[in-house]
Amino acid sequence: MKRLSIIIVTYKSEHDIYDCLDSIWMHCDIPHEDLEVIVVDNSPKSDEMFSILREKYKNDIILIHNTHNGGYGQGNNVGIRQATAPVILIMNPDVRLCQHIFNTALKAFEKDSQLCIYGMKQMLSPTVKSPLSFDCSRHMNGYLIPFVAKLCNKFDIYIPSIMYLAGSCFFISKSKFEAVGLFDEDIFMYGEEEDIHYRLKKQFGPHFTYNCSLRYIHQTLERPITLSTEQKIISSTTTLHDKKGFPQRTIYQNFKRYYRTRLFMAQIKKALGDTTLTEHINILKELIRYCHSLM
Repeated sequence: MKRLSIIIVTYKSEHDIYDCLDSIWMHCDIPHEDLEVIVVDNSPKSDEMFSILREKYKNDIILIHNTHNGGYGQGNNVGIRQATAPVILIMNPDVRLCQHIFNTALKAFEKDSQLCIYGMKQMLSPTVKSPLSFDCSRHMNGYLIPFVAKLCNKFDIYIPSIMYLAGSCFFISKSKFEAVGLFDEDIFMYGEEEDIHYRLKKQFGPHFTYNCSLRYIHQTLERPITLSTEQKIISSTTTLHDKKGFPQRTIYQNFKRYYRTRLFMAQIKKALGDTTLTEHINILKELIRYCHSLM
């Protein structure tokens, strides 16, 4: 029986997937027969990529060409249903492992039968930390989220009851994830981490662990804020929270507070001499107006 199944959903990810998989085997600290790697491709055509992967990895990898591009969550669900191990590692193709993590995480699940999710420290490079390895639930007052998230990430203070772990690379109990319905396939992309955290906490309690001594690199994490991406995040988050019975107006109001706080922080940085923030500030102002128009 496998001990760990790794699920990687790809979409036109030829420039990422080879290095991603190489990093898995380079830093594998469990017997290879205990490991199962499943790649689910959402691209219209993946014959060339799959041919290269079959040639390189032979039977060490399971390749699935999805019937359609149903989004990030749906693709992961396809892989999870195929997986045979009790612990799943959800991993983006632009993630690179930089140290041994499997054995430590698996021992944590074996020691604690209540453990739902096991997260690690997200890095931009081997030496540069990500600003967010975890974030605050949108249920928290939007004025507080940026301050609390920034401070707690800086000092690695993870509070399971109000914070969800970054979704680019995390371990999860397969049986518990199945019990809460896996990824919500109504959401194409964005907002999945908080939704998973909410449903698992509601059914099993806040049994989440963050180990800051285990690290991975998320190469394309630090991207400039864009209006379209933030609007998609607002839309998906609102849809997920609406299913939980939270009024849409409340969610929009909280996003508005959140962007106001980020705007305040950016304006302070600009006043202190950061001349690169003009476009960032303009987008935040537009997002505040956008949230207000939805209320």
